[in-house]
Amino acid sequence: MKKSLAILLASLLLLGTISLAGAETATVFDPALVEAAQADGELTVYASCEEAYMNAAADGFQALFGITVNRQRLSTGEVAAKIEEENGNPSADVWFGGTTDPYNETAAKGLLEAYDAKNAVHLMSDLYRDKDGYWYGIYKGILGFMVNTEEIDRLGLDIPLDWDDLLKPEYKGLIWLSNPNTAGTAKLVINTMVQMKGHDAAMAYFKLLDENIGQYTKSGSGPSKMVGPGECVVGIGFLHDGITQILAGYDNIQLVLPASGTSYEVGATAIFKGAKHSNAARLWIEYALSPECVNLAKTAESYQFLVIDNAIQPEEATQFGLDPNNTIEYDFEDAKANTSKYVEDFFAAIGAAADDRFKTE
Repeated sequence: MKKSLAILLASLLLLGTISLAGAETATVFDPALVEAAQADGELTVYASCEEAYMNAAADGFQALFGITVNRQRLSTGEVAAKIEEENGNPSADVWFGGTTDPYNETAAKGLLEAYDAKNAVHLMSDLYRDKDGYWYGIYKGILGFMVNTEEIDRLGLDIPLDWDDLLKPEYKGLIWLSNPNTAGTAKLVINTMVQMKGHDAAMAYFKLLDENIGQYTKSGSGPSKMVGPGECVVGIGFLHDGITQILAGYDNIQLVLPASGTSYEVGATAIFKGAKHSNAARLWIEYALSPECVNLAKTAESYQFLVIDNAIQPEEATQFGLDPNNTIEYDFEDAKANTSKYVEDFFAAIGAAADDRFKTE
């Protein structure tokens, strides 16, 4: 019954007679691909976005097409390590969410499947896709700081306004960053400093910054979740994660866009090489590049800027003064070629690879 209903719904979509998720015109999905995907019967998703968005997207796909969606939330580093270990026999079909640097590392190892997505025509820029079709962007997040204003005032400190401010000795133990071994967010921070300062200056910067880091969290969003409660005073991460916390009731959080500049993530989606449900995986990519999927983000506490031209941008991001274009020109090719080496250099520079501040759970 569920499959028959899904086929009917897909037919209506193809006729353009209904619209979903607030879109003026419903997305047209290829009926042959829908039928083949439904024959697969199920799909397994590893998601590196927040769990609420993972569930909203997976439930939406399941309701729309009648395909059972198994899902698990893992950090980008966890996904990359798991897929590398499985070496072409992946336990999941697709990857959803999380910044692209780990996607590029995984693609370079031959563990992602190239796919020519039809809905990629709606991407706003070629920056939001891999040129060979190994991943496609679904959102854009701005890197910055989240500061607990109550704790800063209590300690009699100024709010850090730029990257170099974080090196001041008065912030010792007050700053949290994610673990580059498990979080794509930390990889982006490393690449950003290399691109803004140069390699050697960036590594010298991280050696000094490490003296002020209280904890390196497993997940990129980990610091943001502890700023409001005060366990973390200054969290480095994506500012949309800070918006989520503010809207959850933590009005003691201030968002800081670094004065000298910052970079951004492109949250992506991709198919794993050797996916067991390959047609369902291709349909997932088309779905992930549609308003039916990305418009669900803000209903699931995810306020990133969307990168497809027929989506509805979340008002929450601009209400907090964020501008998706107020960033450096991030060099994706350098990141693609060198992220793994830069992470190694980071640990060599700080000399603390076994430090118990680096969380993996």
